[in-house]
Amino acid sequence: MPAIDTLARLAALEPAAPLAEALAFYDSLPPIEPEAMIGRWHGGEIATGHLYDGLLQPSGWWGKEFRSADDVDPLLFERGGTIFAGNPALIPLGLIERFPTIAKSAAAGALFRTVSPLLRTGKPRARLRILTYRGVSSAAMLYDAHPIADCFRRVSGDVLIGAMDIRGHADPYIFTLRRTAPA
Repeated sequence: MPAIDTLARLAALEPAAPLAEALAFYDSLPPIEPEAMIGRWHGGEIATGHLYDGLLQPSGWWGKEFRSADDVDPLLFERGGTIFAGNPALIPLGLIERFPTIAKSAAAGALFRTVSPLLRTGKPRARLRILTYRGVSSAAMLYDAHPIADCFRRVSGDVLIGAMDIRGHADPYIFTLRRTAPA
């Protein structure tokens, strides 16, 4: 599939699509090597009905940064024009999953944006490895603190789609990454 066709197809899926359509697109894409992911990436989502749909944007999540296979910031946040890395270990996923409506509320988003600078970290909190997911071996980001693997496929040289495989969830959370700065 030429890059222009895949970008057009992605645009048709954003910001929301049925899970089956999003996964059919994901499955049609080629793998990506970890080395090709080095750089800073701005994130977005394809809402598919997952529990996490609509959660990241209100939190101020900005994206991810890959400096090497062992030096990854899985959560970048933006406050007042400044982008900083956050420590995923400090995010209470259990509470978010128990009370998703509250977690996605405007009040919770405002509270999280206020306290998110306390999540700052100067250490990598994930790593990249090759992982076989949905029958294809491709780069995947493994969180240090959570049973989560973000499994990536290449849409184009600077656009990726990710499937967040979360232990205990039958279906993945689908998101996008667009490179904003090379390594």
